[in-house]
Amino acid sequence: MFYSTDSNRHGLAHDPFKAIVSPRPIGWIGSKGGDGSINLAPYSFFNAVSDRPKLVMFSSSGRKDSQRNAAETGAFTCSFVSRNLAEKMNLSSAALPYGDSEFDFAGLTPKQAELVDAPYVGEAFAVLECKVTEIIEPKTLSGQPSENVFVFGEVVGIHLDEAIVRDGRIDMSLARPVARLGYMDYSETSEVFEMFRPRSQQG
Repeated sequence: MFYSTDSNRHGLAHDPFKAIVSPRPIGWIGSKGGDGSINLAPYSFFNAVSDRPKLVMFSSSGRKDSQRNAAETGAFTCSFVSRNLAEKMNLSSAALPYGDSEFDFAGLTPKQAELVDAPYVGEAFAVLECKVTEIIEPKTLSGQPSENVFVFGEVVGIHLDEAIVRDGRIDMSLARPVARLGYMDYSETSEVFEMFRPRSQQG
C-alpha cells in the first residue's frame, strides 16, 4: 500500500506513522518553573542529537509545562526510564494542573540536580542534567509553524548508578530500558546483540 500524508488516507484503524518510527527512547523530562513548582513528564519525541558536544532534544506538542519551564529557567533533566519504573513513568503523563507535582502523583522521589536548577527522578538508574541551548518552532512545507516546539539542551552533568555497570559499560540486560512504539505500545530491551562496522577494503 501507499498513501500521501496530505490526505492521510491509509485505510487503517489507526495512523501508523509513529509505529513506523519506532522504537523511540523516552525523554523523562524534569523541570522547575519560575514560580518554583516542579514538573515531570515523559516525551516520546526525544533523542540524543550530538555526542561532541553532548546535545539532546525533546519535542513538546504545543506549549506544555516542560517547555514553559525550560524556557523560564534555561534548564531541564532527563531521567532514564527502566522497566521497573515504566508504570510510574506512565502515571507522570497525567494532565495535572500547572504547579501540581507529577513526582508526588506517581510516588517518585524528586532530587535537585547538581549543576542545573531542575529536579530529576531519584529512583532512575541514569540522569542527564541539561542547559537549554535553543528552542525552535519548526515550519511545515507551507512555511507555517507546526504545533510542536523543539527544546535542545547541552548535557552538563550525568548521574549513573553503578548497579547497572559491568566491565566498564552499561549492561542493558540490567538497565532494561523502555522504548515507545506506536499507539499505546511499549517495549523493553530483552535481547542485545553486537555488530561491528565493516572495515574499508581500500588502501
